[in-house]
Amino acid sequence: MYCSWATCPDFISMNESDLLPHLFRTEYRKMVSVLSYLFGIEHIETAEDIVSDTFLSATESWSIKGIPENPAAWLYTVAKNKTRNYLRHHTVFEQKLVQQIQITTEKTAEINLDLSDQNIKDSQLAMIFTICNPAISGASQISLALNILCGFGVQEIADAFLSNKETIYKRLKRAKEKLKEDQIKIEQPQLSEINHRLETVLTTLYLLFSEGYYSVSHNTTLRKDLCAEAMRLNFLLLENPKTNTPAVNALFSLMCFHSSRFEARIDPEGAAILYEDQDEQLWNKELIEQGIHYLNQASTGKNLTKYHLEAAIAYWHTHKANTFEKWDNILQLYNQLLVLEYSPIIAMNRTFALTKVKGKPAAIQEAEKLNLANNHLYFSLLGDLYTGIDNQKALLHFNKALEMASTPLDKKVILKNIGKLQSLPPSL
Repeated sequence: MYCSWATCPDFISMNESDLLPHLFRTEYRKMVSVLSYLFGIEHIETAEDIVSDTFLSATESWSIKGIPENPAAWLYTVAKNKTRNYLRHHTVFEQKLVQQIQITTEKTAEINLDLSDQNIKDSQLAMIFTICNPAISGASQISLALNILCGFGVQEIADAFLSNKETIYKRLKRAKEKLKEDQIKIEQPQLSEINHRLETVLTTLYLLFSEGYYSVSHNTTLRKDLCAEAMRLNFLLLENPKTNTPAVNALFSLMCFHSSRFEARIDPEGAAILYEDQDEQLWNKELIEQGIHYLNQASTGKNLTKYHLEAAIAYWHTHKANTFEKWDNILQLYNQLLVLEYSPIIAMNRTFALTKVKGKPAAIQEAEKLNLANNHLYFSLLGDLYTGIDNQKALLHFNKALEMASTPLDKKVILKNIGKLQSLPPSL
């Protein structure tokens, strides 16, 4: 399993109250993808309705008759029957599918809804490229991916974006309508389409993973689910020869390295633990090994992407020892990354490595050039850099960060730093 902290529990050990939500997360997305692949993007709501009705039937039946021996197979059978019934009673669908899958009206009731593993993978791959379409915004792509490909409900998506249900509902509705208006087809991507759109797909998966890994919601379970789903979708790309490119391997490597330190990054209350304070024993060695494997797989080809560089930076962070070699390598990788794709946030992150290589004064000089006045992490960084050099300035920066922080747990971390600072002797 590529994500050891997201392994699925055994059906046998789960009761009904745990099983149905688990199956909704794992099977809903598969069935919606297959039905959408069959019906077309213009009928995606119908696909969602059929699958939702299938789970409603499961709730009613299982509460009376008990959980069937193979719950997933039961859901697939009921979904097939509901699809046949729907097609039988809706002439528009009959006419559409007669043309597209070449069946007669008399045989509509015998349609074989293919829910094999291979067709599920094919359907989800097609849906990834459909959803990650530049016709809709990046936020809409992530929301649709969470909803359709990952089985997240509107409330869960709202929690992930620190938004509300109404906003997310409208975003999903507008995105689906835009895809319909542009008559985007759900189909297996051709090589030319992969070359043209794969970068957008990877950007969406990168942002999806980041939403979990760097989420400010501090909902630990939700954050893990977001990361696990991004890794699952990335792995679908790795399994398909057409999409198994060096960049895809590099992104998966990056996800492995980052998720390997997930348990060490947060305390029991959900507050962030700084890198130097993390317990190395909590790092997942299996995921680190997988990260190294996929980073080696990414080394083929001629194109160097930001995912290669970020994965290499994350690799060095799996070495806890504070050696000059480690931090100098990280600094050089950040330098390359800034040349390839400049970002003030990347530049801010670079200053930590710069501190280790050239000292705090040099890092302060570089950090102050950034002037990220609207970012509380920037002022926390300056507070840390000035600690021991000018503690009064450090305190001013930490207090500024405290004013700007939006969550109680962020404020708790900053207050902890202020407490440490106030316990130090006054600096000259």
